[in-house]
Amino acid sequence: MEQQYDLLIIGAGPGGYVAAKKAAKLGMSVAVIDKGELGGTCINRGCIPTKALIHAASLYREMRECERFGLSAGEVGFDLQKIYEYKDLSAAEMRAELGREFDGAGIRFIQGKAVIQSDRRVRVVSDENDTAYYKGKYILIATGARANMVDLPGMDLPGVMTSEELLTANESQYEKLLILGGGVIGLELATVFNALGTEVTVVEVSDRLLPNMDREFSDVLEEILGHRGIHIYKESILERVEKRGDNISCQFVCGGSNREVEVNALLVSVGRSANTEGLFDPDVSVKTDKGKIVVDDFYMTSMPDVYAVGDVIGGIQLAHVASAQATYVVERMNGVQPSVIIEMVPSCLFTPISIVPSCLYTDPEIASVGITEEEARKKGVPVRCGRYTMSVNGQAIISKEEKGFIKVLFAADSDVLLGAQVMCPRATDMIGELATAIANGLTSTQLMYAMRAHPTFNEAISCAVENSRESESRW
Repeated sequence: MEQQYDLLIIGAGPGGYVAAKKAAKLGMSVAVIDKGELGGTCINRGCIPTKALIHAASLYREMRECERFGLSAGEVGFDLQKIYEYKDLSAAEMRAELGREFDGAGIRFIQGKAVIQSDRRVRVVSDENDTAYYKGKYILIATGARANMVDLPGMDLPGVMTSEELLTANESQYEKLLILGGGVIGLELATVFNALGTEVTVVEVSDRLLPNMDREFSDVLEEILGHRGIHIYKESILERVEKRGDNISCQFVCGGSNREVEVNALLVSVGRSANTEGLFDPDVSVKTDKGKIVVDDFYMTSMPDVYAVGDVIGGIQLAHVASAQATYVVERMNGVQPSVIIEMVPSCLFTPISIVPSCLYTDPEIASVGITEEEARKKGVPVRCGRYTMSVNGQAIISKEEKGFIKVLFAADSDVLLGAQVMCPRATDMIGELATAIANGLTSTQLMYAMRAHPTFNEAISCAVENSRESESRW
């Protein structure tokens, strides 16, 4: 006999659990189904474990370099297994807190493999092979994505892994690690293992790191990482991987020349694909495009009253995007005016721009929102840029930061903020102010109304905005 709910959610990550809490608050009966643990990839094998490792590695690097602050720490070392325990504990604490929230809101969590059938029915098979059936007035798919693996010789060798496998392996320290892919995940983990003493090599197919980032920022980050001893090969293609004793030989082409690097492990970080395998019964037809579920402007799939959000539909693959989309969908289900937007059309433009903050938790942090100067040129939008170097910021001087700056872009005619990029400590916190400014169509004049405390990293925003008002830089 099937059990019925107002909303069945498949996937317990940031899209699923945010939707569940919102729906319960609006009075819906809710069940969340996931074959894994509560929290999905983000809490268990992604965002939270990665940021925990970044925090531990950053503290270790600061302790090793504390003499520049007049401090002495004696012998500084680390226990990698205890770092991994701290990482796992952080994830466990978040899972436990989320579980308490579910219990308090009356949300049911069902662990098992979900298969969507016709007429909004879902079959769930548990690890013990027990089968149960459920029906929802609505179904929300939030199954996320899985890490890609490249199709090359040697990809099945021990020591070749994706980020999800690396974050759950808890193996001993690697002396040498090659990371295939110079995107956000690859570079965050590069900084972690570099700080912990691993010799790290990054191989990127593009002509720069972080291809979607403002070029000036990717160039500065490359300089910083190179100074720390990370080997970076751009415009390079990995061709094969071979076993070499206890190590792995990675053979790639860079600048027309053959290269070979011998490492203990290879991390493949080349993007993620929608997680839809086995999600639908064979007789259920749902429109997809290159594996991603196709949705309309309201996130409904080709099946009536079946919605999908997050990485499984492609687009911007970030946890907070999945959460925002999920909130939007649940509010519309309940006839509530949606409280979130993901993109907007400023009064000075004829095309929409994203107001989704993008964050890189390297050291220094990098965050961006809106369009970059390069994108403005491609869209044919005249902009006025403001720039401020953090080397003269009081807080940056106190903390002896290596490099950093803030860049803001305003429409040349209307003075509306169109984009911002920040590289400095706390950049991932600071970007929220600038995202709010873009979402509300604020001008440089309006941004200057607010005082920002001194000494803070955040006061540099005022300096960058003021620079844009003085600047004659237009195109």
